[in-house]
Amino acid sequence: MDILSITGIEPAHAAKVSEGLQQLLADFQVYYTNLRGYHWHVRGPQFFTLHAQFEKMYDEAAEHIDEIAERLLQLGATPENRFSQYLKKSQIKEQTEVRQPSDIIPQILDSLKTLIAQERKVADLADEAGDIATSDLVSDIIDGQEKSVWMIASLLG
Repeated sequence: MDILSITGIEPAHAAKVSEGLQQLLADFQVYYTNLRGYHWHVRGPQFFTLHAQFEKMYDEAAEHIDEIAERLLQLGATPENRFSQYLKKSQIKEQTEVRQPSDIIPQILDSLKTLIAQERKVADLADEAGDIATSDLVSDIIDGQEKSVWMIASLLG
């Protein structure tokens, strides 16, 4: 069954939106894995607070990953599931054994900057396609991330 013929999204537009979502999926997968590492490796006097916060953040990222993959399927695309491909495509680079909050926090903010920029690109593509569902999806993600940026940046003073 051709889902797009029912939803009214032109296949050429859906393909452009899907390409942007595939990029976002790769970026989110690496971001998620980095958050897991930060959760495991963080040290110092803020350990309890940051350990719990990083878990909350990677749980939220996992939800977004699933939503993005499902939206790709709804647009007739196949979401990538190979981490080797995510690493080739992601604009976010994997981190390992980063322990100090003074190193972790700026890396998270940089990753959020990358994610938000890609989400804005996807939103623009979705708007051009008349794809309200994708626009709403990325808008909701951005809304939460902008609040996170404000809260995380507050740790830096």
